[in-house]
Amino acid sequence: MKLITAIIRPEQLDDVRADLESYGVQGLTVSSAHGYGRQRGHTEIYRGAEYTVDLHAKVRIEVLATDEQAYDLMDTIVASSNTGNAGDGKVWMVEVYDAVRVRTGERGVAAI
Repeated sequence: MKLITAIIRPEQLDDVRADLESYGVQGLTVSSAHGYGRQRGHTEIYRGAEYTVDLHAKVRIEVLATDEQAYDLMDTIVASSNTGNAGDGKVWMVEVYDAVRVRTGERGVAAI
């Protein structure tokens, strides 16, 4: 099993979610995040005062997948979240050794 984690632009969430659901993903976790990558921060002026915005609003998506699905799901997330601009995000995958569905006690791939 693999855990796929994606940090993407908030406005891309609906597209990513729709594409994951059409692929057959039955569950995912979404949380708010703030951060920056290569684009760093930028300076804005509000009511005559200049200030620096150095943490950008992002969305973190986590999906458990079988080994067979993992790369296809990564490609799906990348394709549906790509705008071609700096700050589109990042997607990575880590090995999951076990998972348990709390309600039923199912383990491993059955818990996905």
